[in-house]
Parts: sequence; structure tokens; C-alpha cells
Amino acid sequence: MTRLPSLNLPDYPVKIRREGEQTRIWDDLRRKYVALTPEEYVRQRFVAWLIIDRHYPASLMNNEVALNLNGTRRRCDTLVFDRRGEHFMIVEYKAPDVRITQDTFDQIARYNMVLHARYLVVSNGQQHYCCRMDYESDSYHFIREIPDFATVNLDLSDN
Repeated sequence: MTRLPSLNLPDYPVKIRREGEQTRIWDDLRRKYVALTPEEYVRQRFVAWLIIDRHYPASLMNNEVALNLNGTRRRCDTLVFDRRGEHFMIVEYKAPDVRITQDTFDQIARYNMVLHARYLVVSNGQQHYCCRMDYESDSYHFIREIPDFATVNLDLSDN
């Protein structure tokens, strides 16, 4: 069985199985087993944390969301919608041994040029960064923690 890295996230149970030579992990959002990579392990644990500890409804989340960026097909790691069905948060994952750099933020910012989400999150399972977009001033602000879905003001004035 694949050795799982230690993460700076609560230790939620995950479903892992072997299929021939490949180890796979259950993705609740995609409703299927997917290849277990270090990045995928971060995704599954982070999504569980968002659902269990930060109260994000699983029904408002999708993994591996396709988007068209300047004529090129890309995939957003996790996209969270608000209760109105608008893009609320983009989450980009890296493997635990991958440093989060400006390139990582540039990648998620490019995705946000298409998606226009309110929050951008980057995590490698060890470090988690969150910024809130301010479209009125065309800027963003890093915040200390990822907001709890239950406490986020979702009325139209919060755009």
C-alpha cells in the first residue's frame, strides 16, 4: 500500500484500494475511485476538511472542473459554488513536497480570470493560503483563515 504523507489537516478516514498495480482513493465529489497521488491525497483530505469543519455543502462543490482559458482547456482542482450557484471559491492543490510559489498563485489567478470567484485558496496539505478578491478595487487580500461557509455573508452586497 502507498505510504500516505503527513498533512496539516485533520486525519479524516479515506477509502483506498488496490486495482492491479495502481492504488486508488475514493473521491466523494466525483463518486468514483481515482489514482492516488500525493496531490490527490491533499485534495481528498482538504475537501473533507471543508465539508466537515468549515461546513461547505458537498452538493456545492466539484473536483476537476474543466474551463477554457485563452483557447486552451484547463482543469480547476476544486470549485465551490455559493447557494445562488455562482462561483464562490477556487482551490488549487499541490503535493506536500511542492513549495507554494508565485507561479502557483499565477495559475489560480489565470483560472479566476474566467471564473471570477470570491475566494482563491492554495494548499499543499502543509500550508494553506486564502485570499479574498475585491473586484471593486481590482485587488485581493490575504486572510488568516478560510472562512466557514455558514458564516459567510452571501447576499448580493458581498460580491
